[in-house]
Amino acid sequence: MKGKVCVFGSFNLDIVAVMRRFPLPGESLTAHHSMMGAGGKGANQATAALRAGARVHYIGKVGNDDFGLFARRHLEKTGFDAITLFTCKEKPTGNALIYVAGDDAENMISVYPGANTTVTAAEITRCQPTVAAADILLVQLENNLNAIQRMIDSARASGTFVILNPAPWQKINDALLAKIDLLTPNSTEATQLSGVTVTDFASARRAAEVLHRKGARQVIITLGIAGALLSTPSQQQRIPLFPAQPRDTTGAGDAFNGALAARLASGDGLPQAARFAAAFASLCVERAGAADSMPSYAEALARLQAHPECIVEQIENVSA
Repeated sequence: MKGKVCVFGSFNLDIVAVMRRFPLPGESLTAHHSMMGAGGKGANQATAALRAGARVHYIGKVGNDDFGLFARRHLEKTGFDAITLFTCKEKPTGNALIYVAGDDAENMISVYPGANTTVTAAEITRCQPTVAAADILLVQLENNLNAIQRMIDSARASGTFVILNPAPWQKINDALLAKIDLLTPNSTEATQLSGVTVTDFASARRAAEVLHRKGARQVIITLGIAGALLSTPSQQQRIPLFPAQPRDTTGAGDAFNGALAARLASGDGLPQAARFAAAFASLCVERAGAADSMPSYAEALARLQAHPECIVEQIENVSA
């Protein structure tokens, strides 16, 4: 049976330029490709969860503008079980300017959050039945923090499992970390959260141990080409990197988090769900765009089956 995932998060209109290299300050370069499409970490992760096999209810907020109209039309045809989309009259729909450059398809992103940061307490209250009905609540940090905190509190009161992907970075306190069932930073966010500079697997392990002391129960730190670290207070495991030919890495983290939520909602254990999410993300980076590049459950399953050597490795027990 498909699990239910509620995703509360941003919708942005993405404008992407694909370059040979990133421009220097003050330099103008000609892009060899550009496109416009749906984005925002919330909408991207909701799409990934849907494509990875979950029943998804997406909650977001847009402006009363042309981009907001685009958002509604796009989301309505995506295939979500349900959509709750609030409208802000004062600020426009969020948008992002994205450069993708080089053979490794690395990206640089500038985001204007707009309406995403205007979610009210009353709007969160209206979402309580949706959160209570979900197996998983997946949130990020691209909305106003007080709304994120209220949404997490609502999930905790309902017994709904909470995943926080702490991106883009906002300062959060240890009290909020203690309410999270699973924290999923990348290396930069893990550095900011822990104070440990994360550059490799060993430093990621040290950062995870700090995060556990701060109250985080389970942590996955994604490390790009080094794979990912899955850490609990009692054990640490290495999540494999699946072979891929990267074309655009913009949506990789969102693909991982959405697929992870979908498989946990379906009843998979955390190591199994994380391995599936890694395979899912490896397919995403081979395609241009973010929300539109998400693979299907069947494609991710085929990649898993094609690479039996990509296994979750037990590192060692650590002290509680």
